[in-house]
Amino acid sequence: MRRGSSVAQQEMREGARVAVRTCMAIKPDDRVFIWTDDETAEIGHLVAAEARHITPHVFVKHLESYGPRPITAVPESLVDDLDTFKPTVTFYIAQGKPGEISFRIPLGELVRKTYRTRHGHMINIDARLMREGMRVDYGEIAALTHRVTNRVKDAREIRVTSPKGTDLVVKLDPEHLKWIPCHGLYHQQGDWGNLPEGETFTAPLSANGVIVADVLGDYFSHKYGVLDTPITFRLSDGRVAAIECANRALADEVWAYLNSAENGNRAGEFAIGTNIGVTHLTGNLLQDEKIPGMHVAFGNPYPDRTGADWNSTIHVDVIPTECSIWVDGEQIMKDGKFALRPTSV
Repeated sequence: MRRGSSVAQQEMREGARVAVRTCMAIKPDDRVFIWTDDETAEIGHLVAAEARHITPHVFVKHLESYGPRPITAVPESLVDDLDTFKPTVTFYIAQGKPGEISFRIPLGELVRKTYRTRHGHMINIDARLMREGMRVDYGEIAALTHRVTNRVKDAREIRVTSPKGTDLVVKLDPEHLKWIPCHGLYHQQGDWGNLPEGETFTAPLSANGVIVADVLGDYFSHKYGVLDTPITFRLSDGRVAAIECANRALADEVWAYLNSAENGNRAGEFAIGTNIGVTHLTGNLLQDEKIPGMHVAFGNPYPDRTGADWNSTIHVDVIPTECSIWVDGEQIMKDGKFALRPTSV
């Protein structure tokens, strides 16, 4: 038992090392600010320890020190900490609480735009993800992510199906809505992404059809994990028209949450996962959304990145599995496996 625990700890340290050295490329003159929380402190301090092998300028702050959770707006004391410490690299290594996305989204914009840090966002990270999704070849992930982005960036229509019943047609606007490659290598000031990483995303112009999902985002990920029974979303003109699930209470909970904020039921993100090192669901959105396939998020379209002209205070991802994907009629994925032609780059 002790040997297994020792191996797991070593694998977690390896994941932390990838985050520090490969993904964020921390250097001796960097100043590293890490937000963690009581629940995720082991990982937060593990990343801090790896960073201290490179730079002495590492500051760790628990979110609970800013006040009771959930935190729903950026605290003034947090901004004071940023002004005092003047970080060049930031990490968010903590669990999500219901309602905190209204804090995390403006925090991300703050560190990117005002402080120009390289930011690693590790919301809901756990030991398993540190050992799996963080211990992949991010050079390979980055190359594939850019290749997929190049294939879809001018697309007008993408269709997605799955064996469980997903059949979705998404309309795109490449002149006005950009694709954002999330490749995991954040080496320039102002760069940021989720870790573990591996996806490319845009804001859809519209979406119609059905999504049958096995994992949900926001606080639902931590609360429910891999769903016992899939949940079905019926979309009409880019909005959720109906939700169906054998677990009626879950369907009602998701429906109420999506309709609790303006544009919360609107498809704000359409993404293709590119982390080929991830092969199975964990129930943790942070990694599961990176599995080769497709996911949609309702709510916030990251307008500062995609160019969308609308916004929302919530963002709930929904993830189907074993997807097949056609881009303007050409198939690029079959049953969760990429089928890119050589000419697609």
